[in-house]
Amino acid sequence: MTGNREIHLASRPEGWPTEDTFRIVDTDIPTPGPGEIVVRNQYLSVDPYMRGRMNDVKSYVAPFALDAPLDGAAIGEVVASEAAGTAVGTTVLHGLGWREYALLDATAARPVDPSVAPVSAYLSVLGMTGLTAYAGLLGVAAMKPGETVFVSAAAGAVGSLVGQIAKLKGAGRVIGSAGSPAKVERLRALGFDAAFDYHDGVRESLRGAAPDGVDVYFDNVGGDHLEAAISAMNLHGRAAICGMIAQYNDTEPPAAPRNLALVIGKRLTLRGFLVNDHNDMRGAFVRDVAGWLRDGALSYDETIVDGIENTPAAFLGLLRGENLGKMLVKV
Repeated sequence: MTGNREIHLASRPEGWPTEDTFRIVDTDIPTPGPGEIVVRNQYLSVDPYMRGRMNDVKSYVAPFALDAPLDGAAIGEVVASEAAGTAVGTTVLHGLGWREYALLDATAARPVDPSVAPVSAYLSVLGMTGLTAYAGLLGVAAMKPGETVFVSAAAGAVGSLVGQIAKLKGAGRVIGSAGSPAKVERLRALGFDAAFDYHDGVRESLRGAAPDGVDVYFDNVGGDHLEAAISAMNLHGRAAICGMIAQYNDTEPPAAPRNLALVIGKRLTLRGFLVNDHNDMRGAFVRDVAGWLRDGALSYDETIVDGIENTPAAFLGLLRGENLGKMLVKV
């Protein structure tokens, strides 16, 4: 251990972030105090919600501070410990990513078993990403067997799992949108009944893919996707609003769906959610997903970028849709 590199927020972006939004800072490897551990991060997660934290606005989570390291989900090995019960060599999941070495209270780290699955899986299918898909589809949207499900950004980390879980839980038809022909083909390989490239027109493509309408919409995009879903949804349809990546970098207020009046006549439910509100479903999630992975019934994709110095590039690539499945940085 010779030094520690961190990625700091150098400026608050207006519109799309750039490489200049970030700064690589060399620091000393921290020393733990009583009850603390030092973790050498192995994998870092970059996620769309992080774009909102770059703005200095009040939200459900505090904004990133300027000239300080960003944070996010990470997994790594404990290399120093002053905490009883947390031994050096333990693999832990925690929230101080965007750096090589993390100093944290041992109570803020969750030990995981690296023999169960590749450690990166705890940042995707076995972690917050997987629970988001599971809880949003089955808890928030309350999908029932036989229903038609539409998923936007379906080739992404959450969306690709939503579609597969829907099929495993008995959905009658699952439709996904994605941003390229290659991603559309991947969705079909994952078992989606229909998939389309949103560049070909969302409303028209969805109408063709769901001639009998949509019962459940899992929204990762917002904008034109949400508008198209509202038009296509059946009576008493439900939408789980997970994200709205289409407008994260907008500098003007979004036009918003122009057909919200349909929510009334169709008696639709549009419900936003945060994954941390659904920890009561974690037990069922772990049981189901572990079983599906063991049986080979559930697949997950990862796009891995090497090097802590490339974390900003990985994040920018995520916003541009360059990832298939979960975007991770291998430290």
